[in-house]
Amino acid sequence: MKKIEAIIRKTKFEDVKEALLEAEIEWFSYYDVRGIGKTRQGRIYRGVVYDTSSIERILVSIVVREKNVDKTIHAILKAAHTGEIGDGRIFVIPVEDAIRIRTGERGDIALYNAEQEK
Repeated sequence: MKKIEAIIRKTKFEDVKEALLEAEIEWFSYYDVRGIGKTRQGRIYRGVVYDTSSIERILVSIVVREKNVDKTIHAILKAAHTGEIGDGRIFVIPVEDAIRIRTGERGDIALYNAEQEK
């Protein structure tokens, strides 16, 4: 199992969500985050532009089975890409175990419903 975390532009979130659903990745979490990077965003307040050092992004967090890692990464890359600085990053992190709270199932089976694959 792997945990895939992607930091993406807020404007690309809907595209990434649709791409993940098309890739049959139906469960993930996302968070509004702020970070510091090379690009700066200007904010306008009452006609005055303020340069801010923090950049608003979305953090998408997904735990997938090994067989779904490549298609998940490909879906995010395809949907989040603009070709400009600030498109984001994808991190792949090993996951030792997963436990479904309702049933106590452990490992890969805790990530999906086995009944749906029959």
